[in-house]
Amino acid sequence: MSSLADRLRGIITPNRGDVVERAAPAVRATDGDLETLLDGRWYGHCFIVERRLPPSAKYGRSRIGELAERLTSSAHEAPLVCGSDAAKPPFVFFDLETTGLSGGAGTQAFLVGCAWFDDEGGLTTRQYLLARYSDERAMLAAVAEDLGRAGALVSFNGKSFDAPVLETRYLFHRLEWTSSHQAHIDVLHPARRFWKEDDCSLAVLEQQVLGAWRDGDVSGYEIPARYFQFVRSGDARPLVAILEHNRLDLVSLAGLTSRLLEIVCGGPDYAENAREALALGHVYARAHADARAVDAYERAVTLAATSRSQRASLLTTEALRALALAYRRARRFDDAAKCWTTLIESGCPSDVEREAIEALAIHHEHRRRDLESAKLFAERHLDVSHRQHRESVKVAARHRLNRIQRKLSASDSRPLLR
Repeated sequence: MSSLADRLRGIITPNRGDVVERAAPAVRATDGDLETLLDGRWYGHCFIVERRLPPSAKYGRSRIGELAERLTSSAHEAPLVCGSDAAKPPFVFFDLETTGLSGGAGTQAFLVGCAWFDDEGGLTTRQYLLARYSDERAMLAAVAEDLGRAGALVSFNGKSFDAPVLETRYLFHRLEWTSSHQAHIDVLHPARRFWKEDDCSLAVLEQQVLGAWRDGDVSGYEIPARYFQFVRSGDARPLVAILEHNRLDLVSLAGLTSRLLEIVCGGPDYAENAREALALGHVYARAHADARAVDAYERAVTLAATSRSQRASLLTTEALRALALAYRRARRFDDAAKCWTTLIESGCPSDVEREAIEALAIHHEHRRRDLESAKLFAERHLDVSHRQHRESVKVAARHRLNRIQRKLSASDSRPLLR
């Protein structure tokens, strides 16, 4: 890879009178000087802060080199997570800090952070800071090169927020937004399934999953105000905490991606709890890897049965239902029937109970040819449908019961063979 200065010289054309290597900032030289406080450099019209965490650096319960190794060994499973066969290394992690938290045409990305693992197992973070509004076009052009070399982009809520914000700014400057054609892994969505539904922030996940804790981190809602303070005063001190927050977001994103793909690649035995095993089964099921899905759901049922969490009962229900459906796709109908029966006996929620009773009515009518049992489940299904006041379900249940009764009558009317 060519040096950063050489690459940026090919992208950025300085204004007349500017020094090629360094363009003078439009902020006052105060105690909060950019280069002094942020330890960055000017490249033409871009102010860039670059750091590298060596493989031996500790982050939470793991070292950076271990995270890199896990990601490398499991990278081939990335298409299962993002649904795109084009997802492949190198992975470029990116995260924005913006002038507003709601997006929209007036929102600018004043800090774009990118990160990637290198061949030695270290993690490089490169942060592009918009020190002057007039430099936005140059910054976006430089960012495009880092993003463009990715085999897959990785973000946290990037599909809904970061990517649209960047695309809007590229369109504003009449620059091509080529990243819309790249594979994009948005870790937020699988993270909600694997680890956390409610407070699914990077700061919370890095504690729960990676064992990493932040000291003195700036709150997200403070970040726009800090940037505007810098713009008004030229004092870069408010930016120090922002860049550290963004850098830690990138490191956590890399760690979570490594753990996520490690579970997907390793299979059910790598799931530490029922929630992870259940989410893993859903990943396999969406990819039509039915045998792998069955294994994951079976482990989810086992782990849920031994769990002491408050959600253990709900997880057991979800896992049994998912396993029953996976067995049915695999044409293991008797095994599916056992799961439905267990669900009914365990006192599952009414909607799951109705589904289980209906499945057993179908199973005994069409698979086992046991019309008496099918009739009992059909009658029970009709009763449940009446209690739930769902007219379409009532009609279907009544139709099934009538059909079974006709089959029974036809069977009784047949003459016995002598």
